[in-house]
Amino acid sequence: MFKAEVIHRCGRWKTKQAIELTTRERVSWFTHHRLMGPLGHVPSAEFEANYHQERAGQAATI
Repeated sequence: MFKAEVIHRCGRWKTKQAIELTTRERVSWFTHHRLMGPLGHVPSAEFEANYHQERAGQAATI
């Protein structure tokens, strides 16, 4: 998916650093901004943070 959406669609790359920067930007978007339907339409990073917060709260009440 990444290769089709980013690498091939963006054309020729001038440097390895340009590919690395684009990869970091894409991973950041995918993790922090893309809304995931199966997770309740929240980004995966938010879902994970909420999960750990709930687990910590449950552990504190035990």
